[in-house]
Amino acid sequence: MKILVVGAGAVGGYFGGRLLEKGEDVTFLVREKRKKQLEETGLRIQSVHGDVHLTPKLIVSGEKPQTYDVILVTTKAYHLQAVIKDIRPYVEKETMILPLLNGISHLDQLIDEFGEGPVLGGLCFVESTLDENGTVIQTSPIHNLVFGERTGKNTERIQQLCQSFSMTKANFIYSEEILKEMWQKYLFISSLSGATTLMRAPIGPIRATKSGFAVLAGIVTEVVAIMEKMGAPIDQKQIPSQLAKIKEMGYEMKSSMQRDMQKGLQTEADHFFLYLLKQAQAENIKTPILEIVYANLKVYEKAVLGIES
Repeated sequence: MKILVVGAGAVGGYFGGRLLEKGEDVTFLVREKRKKQLEETGLRIQSVHGDVHLTPKLIVSGEKPQTYDVILVTTKAYHLQAVIKDIRPYVEKETMILPLLNGISHLDQLIDEFGEGPVLGGLCFVESTLDENGTVIQTSPIHNLVFGERTGKNTERIQQLCQSFSMTKANFIYSEEILKEMWQKYLFISSLSGATTLMRAPIGPIRATKSGFAVLAGIVTEVVAIMEKMGAPIDQKQIPSQLAKIKEMGYEMKSSMQRDMQKGLQTEADHFFLYLLKQAQAENIKTPILEIVYANLKVYEKAVLGIES
């Protein structure tokens, strides 16, 4: 299959690189600056699962109008509208679009632009980052990409995708309940991100402090209440299971949103939290802690980046 990976950062560079390493026909759609860097250095991955140095095929927006069998969208949510414009020339009727963004609202944006048919469900679990030289640094045992039809059907195209994704040095996992898995991750990542960004600390000190853990539990409770009201496959039983999962995490574990703040980068505050707050307002659900979480992120963006709310 012809695969287009949008972005060659910590996520796209890792999973796209593993597919290229395997021998799949992979092209990366990147910005000019990243293209020049990759042309000079190649795509380097340093990983606990094995290092690799690759020479990828690269294009920039508007270049080489051709079609692809599957397009992996691996950018941040605040870049999605630009990505939609960039990939439009490469999407045909049979093209599959596989987004790996956190959250859920991006599905509506992609469906609005390309229709129901092309858009798959997807998510990933990987601890990776780019260093100052543009090398992908992947540091944890977990490196999973989960995908499937949003309908849950095991279609012919999904079977073909499974074949292309098989036998790589990362875990590409097919799921018949991909929407459920996306909601579960949304609950987990919004809880983790909310607490760690609010308190500017890894998860360990937060859960080890009585008041810190109370705030964390409050975030989980508010998010569950909203999602349950939205009709998501989430219920009150998720509260203790989510807190138990967070208790098992490494003491120094930070959310990717917290790492973005430490680097002085934009956050996905609107994609994660404003979306939930709007739903809560529509359903008259009280969310005092989430409102503080969101306010904290927007104050940071204005102070550091000059981004207006």
